[in-house]
Amino acid sequence: MTNQSLRFGDVKVGDALPGLDVPLTTSLIVSTALASRDFTPVHHNKAAAQRSGVADVFMNILTTNGLVGRFVTDWAGPDARITSVAIRLGTPNVPGDAMKLRGTVKSLDAAASTVEVDVKGANAWGNHVTGTVVVELPKEGR
Repeated sequence: MTNQSLRFGDVKVGDALPGLDVPLTTSLIVSTALASRDFTPVHHNKAAAQRSGVADVFMNILTTNGLVGRFVTDWAGPDARITSVAIRLGTPNVPGDAMKLRGTVKSLDAAASTVEVDVKGANAWGNHVTGTVVVELPKEGR
């Protein structure tokens, strides 16, 4: 994470965000599901997850959404403001794997001082999450 925010003028279409690899542990998956008040058994009960056809508990969408936001704001800095998130889930995130978040600047809107970032989070099975995040960056100066 950076302590200084990017400025809109610092960013160009095609820029790659620094990758973020998130180790997937049972503790992360269960605690974040419960913290987001998602008490669906497949997110904290291995037997329930297995009955649904997945080998172990799996991450909920609220946790994925939070990690996507963290990924973008770690790059953009503390003065950035996320204005839009549109994600789609794919393969489940399960313990013992890692989600590798990667992103690329897709477009810029100078009038709004916003940056659209394409985001993918992949695990050993394929893409867990794909989507776009729009983030407003400060203009030049403080």
